[in-house]
Amino acid sequence: MTNTSAFDAPLTLAPDAVLIVIDVQQGFEDEEFWGPRDNPDAELRIGELLDAWQRTGRPVVTVQHGAPRGPLAVGSPGYALKPFVAAAAPDLHVTKTVNSAFYGTPDLHEWLRLRGATQLVVAGIMTNVCNETTARMGGNLGYDVVFPIDAMHTFAMAGPGGEPVPAEVLARSTAAVLHAMRFAKVVRTEEVLKAA
Repeated sequence: MTNTSAFDAPLTLAPDAVLIVIDVQQGFEDEEFWGPRDNPDAELRIGELLDAWQRTGRPVVTVQHGAPRGPLAVGSPGYALKPFVAAAAPDLHVTKTVNSAFYGTPDLHEWLRLRGATQLVVAGIMTNVCNETTARMGGNLGYDVVFPIDAMHTFAMAGPGGEPVPAEVLARSTAAVLHAMRFAKVVRTEEVLKAA
């Protein structure tokens, strides 16, 4: 498990901290399919992180989810990255068909290992699905994971029995679990930008 004191100390960023921008794709604009979202400023915060990483020369990884059907189907307009992410010229671009960015092509863990990278900053869509899964796996693999909770968003979902769970509640639950179980250091974008 990661050193507990790191979660309580002020955020510091390694010179080679890797920003992983997950699934910021056009298909997530389909409100009829996904339902109501939280955090309308998520894309602004993600853009601020991308700008900071490019300004400081830190590495950027973009991730793109390819579904067999639906709004993120490969070859559909919704599969495309949103323009501000597509323009980022990443150091690595990963495509995946499951939740974790660690199960994609090329192999993210191998790429990070070869670089000697130890710190990851996870942002993108969706907070409690691909972002959380990637953060948990990163923590289990021994990375120092930073999770700027306002640089991502999710959608309302139905729980067991069809009970609706608002997006805001899902995001708070993700933040609580990642923090309490020490998978990731949950912060705000402002803290990351100051550390950068």
